[in-house]
Amino acid sequence: MGHLEHKAQSPAVANCYILTISDTRTEATDASGRAIFDLLWAGGHQVAGRKIVRDEPDQVRAAIGDQLASPNVQVVITTGGTGITSRDTTFETIDALLEKRLDGFGELFRMLSFQEIGSAAMLSRACAGVVQKKVIISLPGSENAVRLAMTKLVLPELGHLVREASR
Repeated sequence: MGHLEHKAQSPAVANCYILTISDTRTEATDASGRAIFDLLWAGGHQVAGRKIVRDEPDQVRAAIGDQLASPNVQVVITTGGTGITSRDTTFETIDALLEKRLDGFGELFRMLSFQEIGSAAMLSRACAGVVQKKVIISLPGSENAVRLAMTKLVLPELGHLVREASR
């Protein structure tokens, strides 16, 4: 079966959870989390909830673990903590959880980002993978980066990702 048949058999609606990872964002200033919510909603997907946690490995692990345990969540999308500063620990935390990595996600994101921002795209450690048959997508904290990833990569494949991860 080819990718078009897989997509045709994929769910039209994914149940998602949004996790913003930031030491400074609040609900009022979380433009990236809000953008993810708006784009998912416009795409016909469900949002089971949103949360903001500090970029502390224990907090990130616990927040993701709560969603892995939830039968209502198929996808966890994070925003923030994917850079290279000393406080950016999200990549290491999420990478350690992944059972299957989707290396192509990060590669494609950086390629698309390079077209918009040039060589600074190499500083992003956006990644994706599967944990316990659920999709985890880790995006940068920049609203522009979130919109790029969501429109070009995530939304076009979200149902397909859910279908394949759950099998």
